[in-house]
Amino acid sequence: MKEIKRLPESELEIMQIIWKEPAPVSRTVIEYALNKTHPLAATTILTLLTRLCEKGFLSLKKEGRTNLYEPLITEKDYLASESRSFLNRLFNGSIANFAAALCDSGIKKEEVEELKRLLEKGEL
Repeated sequence: MKEIKRLPESELEIMQIIWKEPAPVSRTVIEYALNKTHPLAATTILTLLTRLCEKGFLSLKKEGRTNLYEPLITEKDYLASESRSFLNRLFNGSIANFAAALCDSGIKKEEVEELKRLLEKGEL
């Protein structure tokens, strides 16, 4: 898997909106979704979208006066990269150390059973 750069929160929030919407996505769709949580100026959104294009997360297609954005990196690939990075940074790449920390954090029995089920099915 190629290395995927970690995104700042503001850019990640935009990507999460784009991943949820059917592609391609316009700035107005993103702006509408952001207004539900915290409004950003249109110019700020455009700046973030430009950065995401420059980083290789999005492609840009112009349709008349509208810019349309499509993800070049899937949410699944981004999450896998971030998970591996998290594991490496905090637990020296050890899933066992991560599991021990989860147990120390008071993980619920139901959550342990869910993890066990996922491991047995090979989904982790």
